[in-house]
Amino acid sequence: MGAGHSHTPEGHSDPTPLALAARKKANLILAAILIPLTLLTLVAMALLWPSGSKEGITLASPYAAAPGVTFDTGKIQRVVTGSCMDGTQQGQAAVDAAPQQGAECTFAFTDPDKGGNPVKVVINPDVAKSHGVKPGDNIRYLNLSKAPGAAAQGTPAYVFVDFVRTMPIIFLAVLYAVVVIAVARWRGLRALIGLVGAYGVLVSFMLPGLVEGKPPLLLALVGSTVIMIGVLYFAHGFSARTSTALLGTMFGLAITALLAAWATDAANLAGVGSHDSATLANISDNISISGIILCGLIISGLGVLNDVTITQSSAVWELWELAPETSARQLFTSAMRIGRDHIASTVYTIAFAYAGAALPVLILVMLYERPLGDALTSAELSEEVIRTLVGSVGLVLAIPVTTLIAVLVVKATGMTTRGRGAAGGEAAPAVTAVDAGARPQVDAVAPAGAFEPAPAGRRGRRAAVRD
Repeated sequence: MGAGHSHTPEGHSDPTPLALAARKKANLILAAILIPLTLLTLVAMALLWPSGSKEGITLASPYAAAPGVTFDTGKIQRVVTGSCMDGTQQGQAAVDAAPQQGAECTFAFTDPDKGGNPVKVVINPDVAKSHGVKPGDNIRYLNLSKAPGAAAQGTPAYVFVDFVRTMPIIFLAVLYAVVVIAVARWRGLRALIGLVGAYGVLVSFMLPGLVEGKPPLLLALVGSTVIMIGVLYFAHGFSARTSTALLGTMFGLAITALLAAWATDAANLAGVGSHDSATLANISDNISISGIILCGLIISGLGVLNDVTITQSSAVWELWELAPETSARQLFTSAMRIGRDHIASTVYTIAFAYAGAALPVLILVMLYERPLGDALTSAELSEEVIRTLVGSVGLVLAIPVTTLIAVLVVKATGMTTRGRGAAGGEAAPAVTAVDAGARPQVDAVAPAGAFEPAPAGRRGRRAAVRD
């Protein structure tokens, strides 16, 4: 980049009328594409909005207590093992229960959080064997001591239900928020708020829509597009680079949705290998398990798709700022070198993320010693394999499309002009952004100012410090 060129921060030249006109034209083109798409998406969202009715759903909640039964919490004081008969309410049925005699159970003496004497909680055998309990653990248990007829049946008075994980999760959530905000600052805070909004769309629109039998493909496309519009602009601001990333994201989302719709039908993904899917299939005739799988295939790739598109868009802008005289062809070629590295790393990211989630299934498949081809196409693994492939195709194709759009926009709005800058040098190429004169944002390629030439003179050094 020649010494005669500069950028538009304090002390440097402003864009010329010709550059402003080019920028305005490019922004109008972006707006002409994105505004109708946004309005169409919002209209579709209004038409698909679920009523919230749960009519026809028959579901017995496992967390609903019977009369006289409560869910209590407490802290374990000590753990012992003994005869399973010791944990029962001593009725005649318990005395006559011969199969239980001699069996060993784990008991946790627990101080109830609501006060009172310690209670003897029976720990589930699978929990005792796989994870175990220890003094100091906070647990949730079923209090059957006042249940009608419990004593006559010889059932345990207190039965372990789950661990109380409130404090560890709160700690991790706070730590995550602090780290994100400390490193990314206001942009990190906006991203966290955008994440909350995204989950709001998921919980209030997409999940109830699936329960009511709304078209899953439209539901996933509309909901995902609304989420991406919200999080991209809220986290990264209204700029040409954000709009470019959004167009690339929409393209990748469309490809992912089409492939997911085809794969769900062609591969006969019925969800029969999941206990949760079987439960959903039996509670309502409106719920389509294949539709839920289709929606999940689309939603699962949103985060990575957003990552690659905003990174590619930022890469094009930073490369252009480094060498504004670069031709469009060279700029595209350079940005795609970055994109190819991102593709390689992202493919690994998706594959290992899904492998980690399916690790128990992978272990069972290994122990069964099934042929690899049979295992990968089985009901247990096929959904994860297809999710990896569909998501990867969508994000890989989104990278060159995003790069091409970004190159066209940055070359249209970043026309190099000649003139006199504040320091006596020649004027800079116009900075690309929706708001005229706004400094371009640096997202994923490098820290702000990393590619800028060293400021000349004290005034330039002071400006660099302020930036």
